[in-house]
Amino acid sequence: MNKQLYINEIQALFDDVQRSKIFEDQKMMTDAVPLFPIAEINAKYQEEKQLENFDLKKFVLYNFNFLGAKISIQREDHLPIEEHIEKLWDELTRTAYEEKGTLLKLPKPYVVPGGRFNEFFYWDSYFIMLGLQVSGKIEMMENIIENCSYLIQTVGFVPNASRTHFLSRSQPPYFSLMLDLLFETTKDKNIYIKYHDTLEKEYAFWMNGAEKLENGSSSKRVLKTINGDILNRYYDAENEPRPESYLIDIEDAENAGEEFYRNIRSACESGWDFSSRWFADGENIQTIETLNLAEVDLNCLLWHLEATLAKSSSLQNLSEKENVFKEKAENRKQMIDKYFWDSDSGIYRDYHTKKHATTSSEHIATLYPLFLGLANEKQAESVAKNIEEKFLYQGGLVTTTKKTGQQWDLPNAWAPYQWLGFKSMKNYGFDDLAEKIKNNWCANVERVYRNTGKLMEKYNALDIETVAGGGEYPNQDGFGWTNGVYLKLNQN
Repeated sequence: MNKQLYINEIQALFDDVQRSKIFEDQKMMTDAVPLFPIAEINAKYQEEKQLENFDLKKFVLYNFNFLGAKISIQREDHLPIEEHIEKLWDELTRTAYEEKGTLLKLPKPYVVPGGRFNEFFYWDSYFIMLGLQVSGKIEMMENIIENCSYLIQTVGFVPNASRTHFLSRSQPPYFSLMLDLLFETTKDKNIYIKYHDTLEKEYAFWMNGAEKLENGSSSKRVLKTINGDILNRYYDAENEPRPESYLIDIEDAENAGEEFYRNIRSACESGWDFSSRWFADGENIQTIETLNLAEVDLNCLLWHLEATLAKSSSLQNLSEKENVFKEKAENRKQMIDKYFWDSDSGIYRDYHTKKHATTSSEHIATLYPLFLGLANEKQAESVAKNIEEKFLYQGGLVTTTKKTGQQWDLPNAWAPYQWLGFKSMKNYGFDDLAEKIKNNWCANVERVYRNTGKLMEKYNALDIETVAGGGEYPNQDGFGWTNGVYLKLNQN
C-alpha cells in the first residue's frame, strides 16, 4: 500500500486552494483525484499562477476530478422508512479496487456513511453492520470485517477512514465487536480463529511502547500512571493541520498551545470531533488537551479486545496465550474501576494523567462499562439514574451535559449512543429506560424523515422541531450508522 500522500506532493497548490476558500467544504480538495501526473500539475500551476487573469478554481476543476465528492439521497416517492433504508444499502455501497487520489484501495465492497463522507470509516462500520444484520446482508458484514483485517495486516491498524491522510490515526477499536456481531449472526466460532492474527496485530498497535514506560510517562497510545498502571489514550503522531479541515485548524491554532494540532488529531481518533470533553476550560477548542487524558471508552474497548484474544486463543488450545490475555483483561477491568469510576457522581469519567484525577466532563461514554458488562449492579444503577436525569431528552440521548456549539455536545443525539444506551440498560434489567431511549430517538428519526425524506448524521434531542447543527460542517444525510441503529432498535 502506497503511504505517500499526494497532498504533500502538491503542498503549495493545496495550501493556496484551502486558504482561498474556493470550496465551501475543505474536504473537497482532499478527496479530489488528479487527472494528470502530479509533477505535470505542479509545473502548470507554477507557470499559470503568474498570469494576470489566473483563475484558481478553474485551474483546479480542470486538473482534478471531483465526482462522488458528496452523496445526497432524497426521493420523491416517499417510501416507508424501513424500505428507504433497504434501498440505501445499495446506494451507499462503494468499491475501491485501486488507489485513486487519497482513496485507499480495499479488497471488498463497503458501505459509506453518506453526505460528504464517501469512504470507508472504521467505527461507523460497526453500527452500519447492526443494520446489515437485520437486513440479512451477511456478505456485506463479512466484507467490512475483511476490509478491516486487510488494513490491519497491511498498515498495522484500521485508519480513521480509508484515505491516505488518515494513516496517522485510527478510531475506536471495534474490530473484536464486529466479530461478535458476525458470530451472533452465523454461530460460526471459526471466525475468531480466522482473525486471531489480525486481533493480535491490532492489539500490538494500541499497546505499542507499553513495555518501556516509566511511571508517570506516556508513549503514543499508552501511558503509565504514577502508580505504575497501564492505561490507553487516543493519539495521533502528526502535529500539523488536518488536510480535511486545514484552514479551520490554522485559524483555531492562533491562540492555542504548542501541541494543538496533535491534540486536535488525537480527539479525532476518538470519533468525537469535537466536544467539551476534550477542553481544559470545558468551553474553548484552543484549550484542547486530549493527550493528557486516558479515556473510559477506549479502555473498555481494549478490555473487549483482550477478552476476545483470550477466547480466540482458547479455541485453538493456545493455553499460554489464553492465560496471558485473560490476565490482561482481568487487570484492565480492575483499572477501569480504579481510574474511571467516580463514586461521588455515580458515573464513569475520563482520567486526567497530569492531575491524577477524573475529569469534570459528564459524557455519554459512561455507558461503555455497562455496554460490555463491566459495571457491578450498584454502579449500573447509578449510571442509569444519571442517564435518565441528565442525558435523556425527548429526542434521544445527548453526548454531554454542556452546550458549546461543538457537534459532540448538547443538544445533539448520535446514533451509536442510542444503541449503546439501549443495550446497556437491557444488560442490567432497566427495560423501561431502554424502551424510552429507543422510542424517543426513533420517533425523532421518523419525524425528520417525514419532513425531509432523509436520514441524518445526528439529531437535535432537545428541540425536536429542528435538525441538529454545530461543528465544522453542516449536518449530513445518508446516513450509515443512523440507518443501522434504527433498524436494529426496531428489531428489539
